[in-house]
Amino acid sequence: MIRPEQVWLAVEPIDGRWGVDQLTRRVIDHHAGSPADGRVYVFCNRARTRLKLLHWDGTGVWLAQRRLHQGRFVWPQAGAGAVELDAEQWRWLITGVDWQRLRASPQHWQL
Repeated sequence: MIRPEQVWLAVEPIDGRWGVDQLTRRVIDHHAGSPADGRVYVFCNRARTRLKLLHWDGTGVWLAQRRLHQGRFVWPQAGAGAVELDAEQWRWLITGVDWQRLRASPQHWQL
């Protein structure tokens, strides 16, 4: 079972054809993580229309994909490494809503 408090976005875009082996290598090489650390690693294609989730559950690996029929996923800027999401941000991300605005500070008017 995927627990949203353990979701990490791998910010750099990937080739959508990649499978378990290539995504596992990306986690090890670029995120200094272990694919078996209990986290769910989420990858996005360059067009930001598809997500791939990689999750090792102790007995095997899950590879899932989500595709938007319209619009694009809101994704952090390249170069950010990996970004951890909380449960609320995760729910907004997978529906295609700008989850980064949930924590935005209110702007103050200055005269």
